[in-house]
Amino acid sequence: MYNDEYNHYSQYSRSSGQDYHSSPAPSPAGPEIPVRDMKPAKKKGGWVKIAAFALACALVGGAAGGGAVWFAGRSGGETEIVRANHPTTQVTLRTVDGKTAMTDPEVYAANVNSVVSINTSATAGYNFYGQPVQNASAGSGFILTKDGYIATNYHVVKNAETVKVTLYNGDTYDAAFVNGDEDYDIAVIKINAENLQAVTLGDSSALNVGDRVLAIGNPLGELTFSMTGGMVSCVDRAINVDGTPFNMIQTDASINPGNSGGPLFNQYGEVVGIVSAKYSASANGASAEGLGFAIPMNDVFAMIKDIMTNGYVTNKPFLGITPGTMNQQMAVQYRYDVSEGVFVYSVEEGSAADDAGLRMGDVITKVDDTAVSSVEDLNAAKKKYSAGDTSTLEVYRGGETITVPITWGATPVENQAAAQQQQSQQNQGNQGNGGSQDPYGGNYYNPFEDLFRYFYGY
Repeated sequence: MYNDEYNHYSQYSRSSGQDYHSSPAPSPAGPEIPVRDMKPAKKKGGWVKIAAFALACALVGGAAGGGAVWFAGRSGGETEIVRANHPTTQVTLRTVDGKTAMTDPEVYAANVNSVVSINTSATAGYNFYGQPVQNASAGSGFILTKDGYIATNYHVVKNAETVKVTLYNGDTYDAAFVNGDEDYDIAVIKINAENLQAVTLGDSSALNVGDRVLAIGNPLGELTFSMTGGMVSCVDRAINVDGTPFNMIQTDASINPGNSGGPLFNQYGEVVGIVSAKYSASANGASAEGLGFAIPMNDVFAMIKDIMTNGYVTNKPFLGITPGTMNQQMAVQYRYDVSEGVFVYSVEEGSAADDAGLRMGDVITKVDDTAVSSVEDLNAAKKKYSAGDTSTLEVYRGGETITVPITWGATPVENQAAAQQQQSQQNQGNQGNGGSQDPYGGNYYNPFEDLFRYFYGY
């Protein structure tokens, strides 16, 4: 579960300590609906017999007429039976063109073959006898290209040893981890397939509060290819997930564990977001519903394309300092007049910060027009820029405030390689890669933690 001081966010990948078995893909005829025997209480009176007769007709008519409804009433002293016929509606399979608004069934029909179910496994630790315990996790994703590139959340495939991708038609493939970025919670995986149906990416900046949005995914790791709908509750919503700031689309569409990495569609059938977080409880522990979040597509499209082309994010902004959050105790200790901001502990030689003239002991208090009071604020502000962009930093130095122009550098390849080293080691020697985070944080497996994490949204 993702926590901060005020909010509790949970990722949507379903994780457990037991082997996961995915449900089969739904049949074209639709899921079977269980029928429960009903035994109404016995009551006296003629109307009870009429109601019973009408119920019997409804059951028979429903079985024979496929959705017909029967009504019983009294007209002129006699019982009158009226049947309402509702013909089956055929859904038109439309092409997503970005111009034609579509009905919800049309959005589903046009895109369900582009959504995938992701099932992963990894060694979560060891039991009391020293035996390895396998952890299984489930998430969602969507097809980017006909030759098998798939987008999902980084936390769905982090530290995994194997990943299986299942299409709507039931075909299952081993997937390879291409690369990802944990700061933005995005990842790209690849399957060896051809002539797949890819999604159409939309403009997330065009969303307005109140716009209709739909999510298709793999909730609970069992209810595969489910669609839920709602509206855009807020755009550009800033949330903090486990200390990492995110800019999100807020929606009241139903989101559950297993929806992680799935697509969020607009009314034109275009992907405008990647489902990624859920608000599950308030600061006082009260449960919350209808608060889901998705990463705006515009924020990560260039990074996803970069990963597909170069294997990593080449234009990720880089400052080149060792930062720390300034506080009142530090202000007293160093006799500073500011108690908020980002304290510069060191500056890397040849970095953007070095070129701009930043020094050890500086306190960054603003990036352009954005106030910065902590490292989290600086990381959030940094996400607005790419390598090569220019900014103006407001810096406290030697008892006065100065402005420092800076050109953002690019995160060195070796830095990104180091960040991905653990992932690569997990993937080495496996044909299929991707999976789940180690949910235990230790070396030994506690079976009770599985129950706790399942019921409390971990």
